[in-house]
Amino acid sequence: MSKQQIGLFFGSFNPVHIGHMIIAQFMATHSELDKIWMVVSPQNPFKKKSTLANDYDRLHLVRTAIGENEKIEASDIEFKLPKPSYTVDTLTYLKEKYPNKQFSLIMGGDNLATFHKWKNHDVILQHHKIYVYSRPSYELGDLKDHPSVTVLEAPLLSISASYIRSQIKAGHSIRYLVPDAVHEALERENTYQFLLKP
Repeated sequence: MSKQQIGLFFGSFNPVHIGHMIIAQFMATHSELDKIWMVVSPQNPFKKKSTLANDYDRLHLVRTAIGENEKIEASDIEFKLPKPSYTVDTLTYLKEKYPNKQFSLIMGGDNLATFHKWKNHDVILQHHKIYVYSRPSYELGDLKDHPSVTVLEAPLLSISASYIRSQIKAGHSIRYLVPDAVHEALERENTYQFLLKP
């Protein structure tokens, strides 16, 4: 029996926005991946990140954004691993925990260009596929022709989580920048209230 193909889409998702969801859905429908896991990166305890919302609040918002989409799910797998978490260590852990699944990475072209600097990047390339959504303003680098790398032209929005946080801080509406369910949750739960403090 062939292994279930899982694409790992790592991110802070601080907060998750429609750009993230478009990429996740695109990869779920335009690649051979069976499922996309949106892996929420935990706060690095060695870094003071005053703009980063609580780990579980961000996870909750990703779950809210996904709703009932059976092709995408939220993952807190890195919350349980030593920090800072390196992708190669996360992949090793997942391989042991889920022997019936094959894991691939999903990343932007900007990450591919610097991928050679990642810890044990050659080991990752040897055992895992990488699906890249190219970004117009970034060169993909030498690895774009590697047999483990597949470049896909996903529709991209130039929306960033930092822009959304700046709008929250300024008291502006973020309606339509985030999925409707996330917008409602943020209105109700004040997850980013800490940004408003002087």
